[in-house]
Amino acid sequence: MPTLSDTSFSTTLALVGVVVVVAALLSGPIERWRFPQVALFLLLGLVLGPCGLRLVDFRLDSSILQSIATLALVLVLFTDAVSVDVADVRRHGRLAFLVLGPGTALTAALIAAAAWALLDLAPAPAAIVGAALASTDPVMMRGLLRGGDVPDPARQALAVESGLNDIVLLPIVLVAMALLGAGAGGGAPPIGRMALDLFVLGPGAGVLIGFVGVALLDGVRRRVPVRRDYESLYALGVAFTAYAAAEAVQGSGLLAAFAAGLTIAATDTELCDCFLDFGQAAAEMFLLFTFVALGSSLIWSGVSEVSWRGLAFAGVALAVRPVVLLAALARSKLDRRSHALIVWYGPRGLSALLLVLLPIFAGLPGAERLFPPTALVVLLSVVIHGGSLMLIGKRDAAAGTRGPGVSPPDVDEARGAVADRERITLEELRRLQAAGEPVVLLDVRKERAYREAETQAKGAIRLSPDDNVAARAAELALPRHAWLVAYCA
Repeated sequence: MPTLSDTSFSTTLALVGVVVVVAALLSGPIERWRFPQVALFLLLGLVLGPCGLRLVDFRLDSSILQSIATLALVLVLFTDAVSVDVADVRRHGRLAFLVLGPGTALTAALIAAAAWALLDLAPAPAAIVGAALASTDPVMMRGLLRGGDVPDPARQALAVESGLNDIVLLPIVLVAMALLGAGAGGGAPPIGRMALDLFVLGPGAGVLIGFVGVALLDGVRRRVPVRRDYESLYALGVAFTAYAAAEAVQGSGLLAAFAAGLTIAATDTELCDCFLDFGQAAAEMFLLFTFVALGSSLIWSGVSEVSWRGLAFAGVALAVRPVVLLAALARSKLDRRSHALIVWYGPRGLSALLLVLLPIFAGLPGAERLFPPTALVVLLSVVIHGGSLMLIGKRDAAAGTRGPGVSPPDVDEARGAVADRERITLEELRRLQAAGEPVVLLDVRKERAYREAETQAKGAIRLSPDDNVAARAAELALPRHAWLVAYCA
């Protein structure tokens, strides 16, 4: 049976093409029905793998799997960091602290304790499993956050968690790997050198590349135009350069990728939407391709962990986060729906698998044993959290169903063109206005871009993204039932 590690380049390219085509064609229905995208691609991997068409069969030692998984993790860390709204994190500092402190660090510690007690793992491997399974899946999380029915407090908390929790967990994995590798060598790890590599060289390289990269882009754009398609590719260049620079000086390339993204977010530079959108789309494609690869056979090794110990551990791993956040948020002033969403929705997915694959790719002894229990938790989470995401979507769709009143055909056509979408074209905007729909234009450019701009849309209302948007909207008495169309370029 051929495997991707020894088949032709055309076979590998064909599989990448299938993933991109399927993801593109089904993106609309998946978003509308909130079907867990990862489940679809795991099933696709199963169909193509040894239990199906027998076309592919990845192994843990596959160099292609290692390359794709590493690229996916680099892009996920970078794009998650770039998408962080630093001002929003500061504004909701207490909520961010609760989500990243007890919600992430304490969850990782308790899962590690369960792995030590139930799976008989040594402390360092248990810490790796605990950190990996405290990571929330970015693809499944985006499936929830892209909906317009998520309350703002829940959206903010879950966005902060999905964007920043890996930076809390990744150092735990890297330190545990260093301890595990030193233990296998029979000596204590050089703490000073380890700290320098992980917490100085890696993040330092990332900060430098991120700052220089965004400064160069901003400087060039002040003098000559930069095409949007090339600006979107620029995001990938910065992420990969940061990773390579850190690895060249023996630092952590993964921490560098995150540090570069966070530096760009902190500089408050006006970036076109394509910068982030293309990076997120590329990261998602790598993630989905990795899911197909793992779905061919590897992830199903989690079924081998179906025993009382394995199921008990999986139950603890899935239950710890809700219990911790339920206690941590008990005195918060969140509304009931936001509180329930934040506590419940912590899906485990590819980010957990990528973190637990790091010691395996590093060739650390016994690291392969960490994959099956992690895979079992991920499979259960895809079913449980993915299923709940679909139920949330169906309930909200039913609640938002229109009554028996019928709108004029031109109004229905104009509304339908932009329903369930986050973006609107100029032509669609004109159609809404021509149909008599109430439309309010909002100028949401960042302050520097707003000050330097020579033009503004006629009738647009200024709404700075640095303000308290809800309070500012109330102050401006924006109509509740109008279309609010925001532009930032």
